[in-house]
Parts: sequence; C-alpha cells; structure tokens
Amino acid sequence: MADGGYAVAMLRSQSSIAFAVATLGIATYAVMDAFMKGLSITSGAYSAVLWRSLAGAALTGTIFLVRGNAWPEHEALKLHAMRGLAAGASVLLFFWGLVRVPMAQGVALTFLAPLIALYLAAAMLGERIRRAAILGSAIASIGVFVIAWGQAKAGASTDTLMGSGAIILASFLYGYSLVLLRKQAQLADPVEVTLFTGGVIGVLMLIGAPWFAMMPTVAQLPAIGAATLLGTFSAAALAWAYGKAEAQILAPVEYTAFLWAAMLGWLVFGEHVSRYTVVGAGLIIAGCLAAIRGTAAPAPQTEAAA
Repeated sequence: MADGGYAVAMLRSQSSIAFAVATLGIATYAVMDAFMKGLSITSGAYSAVLWRSLAGAALTGTIFLVRGNAWPEHEALKLHAMRGLAAGASVLLFFWGLVRVPMAQGVALTFLAPLIALYLAAAMLGERIRRAAILGSAIASIGVFVIAWGQAKAGASTDTLMGSGAIILASFLYGYSLVLLRKQAQLADPVEVTLFTGGVIGVLMLIGAPWFAMMPTVAQLPAIGAATLLGTFSAAALAWAYGKAEAQILAPVEYTAFLWAAMLGWLVFGEHVSRYTVVGAGLIIAGCLAAIRGTAAPAPQTEAAA
C-alpha cells in the first residue's frame, strides 16, 4: 500500500510539473505569435514562416548535434515528415489569417483542433466517437457561429472573412497533426521533435521561396531571432509535457492562449475583443472540454509544436 501511495504521489507530481511546463509553453508561444503577426504584416506570412522555420531548424539542429543525438529510426522519420507537412500548411494558413483578424479571435478559432482530432482519431485509429464528442462538437459549432455573427454585425470585410476561413482550415490540418503528436513525442525527445518538424516545414517552403518569399531586412532580424527562440522553447516545452502526461490532463491549460492573445493583441496591435468573440470562444472551449472529458484525446495547441 505504501509503495502504491508513493507511486500515485509521484505520478501526480509528474503531471503537475508537466502542466506547469505546458502553461509556460503556451504563454511563450503567444508572445511568439505577436512577433510573427508583425513580421507577417510587413513581409507576408510565407516569408515569416520560412524565416522562422529555417532559423529554428538551425538552432535546434545545433543542439541536436552537440547533444550527440542519434539519427531517427524509420518509423520516427515517417512521423516527423507527416506531421511536418500537416503542421507546415497549418502554420502558414494560421499566420496568413492572423494578419486579417484580431489575435484573440484567431486563437479562439484554433480551439476547434481538439474536436477535429477526436473525429480524425476515430477515422485513423478506429477509436469510438462518444456522445460527449458529438455534443461538444455541437456546442463548439454554435461558438463559431457566434463569432461569425459578430463579424457580420460589425460589417467585416471579405478579407477578414477569408482570414477566419483560413484559420478554420488551419485548425482542420492541425487536428490531424495532433493525432500524430502523441506518437511522435513518445518516439523522440523534444529536441528531435522540434528539429525535424520545423526542418520539414522549412525545406518544403524553400521550394516556393523564389516566388513567394522575400529576404528579411536588417531591422527585422531581431524579431526573427526572438520568434525563433520563443517558438523553439515553446515547442520543446510542449513536446516534453505531452511526453510526460496524458493530453486530457494538459487540455485545460491550452485555453489560456485566448487570454494571452487578447492581452497581446490589445497591447501590441491596439485590438479590441468583441463580446461576440468572448462568447464564441467560451462556447468553443466548453464544447472542447465536454468532448474530451474522460478521454485521452489530443488536446489543442496554438501551433506550438510546429
């Protein structure tokens, strides 16, 4: 009994540490989002994502080599490539959309990812879709409708509506990447996960660089460096946390991203959060929590492990 109690205490302690690390990872990533939104406004989302991906790969690649990490096995490489492809498309769409909508609204729409992951897990892994997931999906859908209704009431431009649509599509792609994250985190350490996911994104985007990207200016280098360091730290922190605790334990902390995004959007870009966005975000969060309650389904992430 004593040994059993000690084991439970250790498990709870490990989960608490993982929860704290995930909280720090989300906060750090929100700051990175602000840097990336600024870069995307001045140079376009494609350039911003390309620069950050290449700089991040160089940073984590150096750490990877210094630590003497072994080259990944075939199964791990396959997961890295699959997740890098999905996460790369998701990140590009997310920042393209984030230029066109307030940060808080954009982050709120990304909270659809866990529900999408539930259904994709059912399709890909044969998991059963519970009634709670269906109910949660319905509640979250109402939340999306409320945000869209708020945009219509405010007379949102076509560009703003396209931005919201891009972020919703990004959530679908990221939902797929979340199905892969748990396996990826169990097969590789955080440095490897961060390096190969970001490396795949950078290599793929280099193909289109001659047509869609531009060289950064000297004035932009500090922002690129800050985004790289913040994004790398956040990705590694979340990969570590997901490797130590079940996603259902870490799920609630993910939704603090909305608060960070609202605060940073106001401080950095002068954005104001409408009551429709607040209500819609609340419904989406409630739907997600209802759907994943009692399951180990993948939790949402604001592009963090990319």
